[in-house]
Amino acid sequence: MIKLEHVSKAYSAGIPALNDVSLEIEQGEFVFLVGDSGSGKSTLIKLLLKELNPTEGKITVDNIDLAKIKRKQIPKFRRNIGVVFQDFRLLKDRNVYDNVAFAQKVIGESGSHIKKKVPMMLSMVGLAAKYRSFPKQLSGGEQQRVAIARALINEPKILLADEPTGNLDNNNAWEIMKLLEEINDRGTTVVVVTHNLEIVKVMKKRVITIKKGVVVSDSKQGDYNDGI
Repeated sequence: MIKLEHVSKAYSAGIPALNDVSLEIEQGEFVFLVGDSGSGKSTLIKLLLKELNPTEGKITVDNIDLAKIKRKQIPKFRRNIGVVFQDFRLLKDRNVYDNVAFAQKVIGESGSHIKKKVPMMLSMVGLAAKYRSFPKQLSGGEQQRVAIARALINEPKILLADEPTGNLDNNNAWEIMKLLEEINDRGTTVVVVTHNLEIVKVMKKRVITIKKGVVVSDSKQGDYNDGI
């Protein structure tokens, strides 16, 4: 599903944010991506979304060589990737229903399809009763659930979650992680960038650790050790 072959990314200063990274993530996997601030995690996410291009190496996502995607094809490519951010990025002037529906309107789905699909997604994330609420009326955990529903409404094959629990208290953080696990159980490939090592240890998923732009460990389920 995701494959990096000897990928490096250097910015203008010449210091590589990623240095000769090779890894594979199979369809249906749940993977944590961990590392200190500045280790290269965010750069990796941007490369997968084709927000950046690698300085060297090859990136393949869902059997697509990203180097062959033209600029005008990028929006269509990204429809197969759902993204969830730490700061939710909801539209403040629109209610829950309209925030989720927005992702469908962007790709030109019909009104009848949207009216059917949005309630289904809100029910899945436990917010069916709050479809008229605005973001400011929701807790942090509820806002993140809206963001997840919006990311999944177009049925992406991959979900990238960049610090999805960073702004949440412990209870809400665990609820979001349980929801991501349920989404993974339904077949979506999930990649989670996080600093929350307690969650990483307890959930016992595959963990890829990046340090100074280099993959320093790639542990199987339950084998993670943060002593690097």
